[in-house]
Amino acid sequence: MALTQLNTEQLIAKCREHNQNAQLEIYNRYYKAMYNTSLRIIKDTGEAEDIMQEAFLTAFTKLSMLEDSSMFGAWLKRIVINASLTASRKKVANREVELEKVEHVLTDTIEISERDITSSKVNTVLSTLTQLKDSYSTALSLHLIEGYDYEEICEIMNISYSNCRTLMSRAKESLRKKLQVV
Repeated sequence: MALTQLNTEQLIAKCREHNQNAQLEIYNRYYKAMYNTSLRIIKDTGEAEDIMQEAFLTAFTKLSMLEDSSMFGAWLKRIVINASLTASRKKVANREVELEKVEHVLTDTIEISERDITSSKVNTVLSTLTQLKDSYSTALSLHLIEGYDYEEICEIMNISYSNCRTLMSRAKESLRKKLQVV
């Protein structure tokens, strides 16, 4: 049976036996989602890719710690989020500033369909999200995009529940204000 036909639990079992083809199949199934998760927190494509790949290495080397193979995706996402948050904190601590910010403006004279408008709105919200304070952007990404509830966000960001509610309220208000300007 080809590896592409195996379910995740079967592939994890093969990964535990150090089967590199099974590891590659797991990587191919999860890398896009993990990259996007990291990118939303880090906001740097190269660094997000590095974090994503390091997360896979960590996951494969510590696979023996995973008790339930069916939870691999959630476990891997947690590794990516923690690594991204750590990198983000280091960037803030070191006061790193991006050297370039390039914005592309697309103008098109062709009629725009409803699907394009919806896609445009989503892209506007996502790009506006990256302009928020890091804590706002991270909290909103975890809640609105990743689907974490407030309790999980409290645990991930190491903040109290009331602090989380305040942070989310301020983040949503900040996003609303920035979207009104756009």
